[in-house]
Amino acid sequence: MNLERLLQYNPVLLALLATLFTWLVTATGAAMVFFFKTINKKILNSMLGFAAGVMIAASFWSLLMPAIEMSEENGSLPWMPAVIGFLAGGAFLLLVDKLLPHLHLGYQ
Repeated sequence: MNLERLLQYNPVLLALLATLFTWLVTATGAAMVFFFKTINKKILNSMLGFAAGVMIAASFWSLLMPAIEMSEENGSLPWMPAVIGFLAGGAFLLLVDKLLPHLHLGYQ
């Protein structure tokens, strides 16, 4: 199916199909817990590393890069909004970690 033919469909229908596909893939990945009682530590580390890489790429391409491009268009320092947002997010996570009660398993 080529792109021109796909663009003839209603955009709301295309968004629904994309959302359902994303849900199906996420549910399938989550359903794997029903088939395995234990998992090899190397495989688990590989899966966690892949997930971390996907999230870093999504953060960069969806948040940081558009912020850099928008600030370039406005004539300000291109890296400033991205750095401020990144540091503000880190500070917020640190604040939440300090304020909310939680367990640190493994620490005595």
